[in-house]
Amino acid sequence: MSDLLAIVGPAEADTELLDEIERGHPDRVTVLVEDGDEGWALDDTAPAMALRDRLAALLGRIEARTGAVVMGVVGSRDQLRGWRFDRIVGEHSAALPV
Repeated sequence: MSDLLAIVGPAEADTELLDEIERGHPDRVTVLVEDGDEGWALDDTAPAMALRDRLAALLGRIEARTGAVVMGVVGSRDQLRGWRFDRIVGEHSAALPV
């Protein structure tokens, strides 16, 4: 099993992120949305809804392109405390230990 953490950055980088994810040949992917407003998951504002729509599309594209199972979406590194990943890709990935 190969577990990959994908860190979402700006929307314009989604295609590059998908390419990086695909190159990793993961079995499972967890998506970290670090730079969103804290309430993006529950907020009814236009930016929060746009982010959720973007993430839904991105998750579907990850599954379609890699065949990996998307384990979930988290909004903070604190939620990943104790988790282990074989590979980390995306924005700020160099700052996280593998």
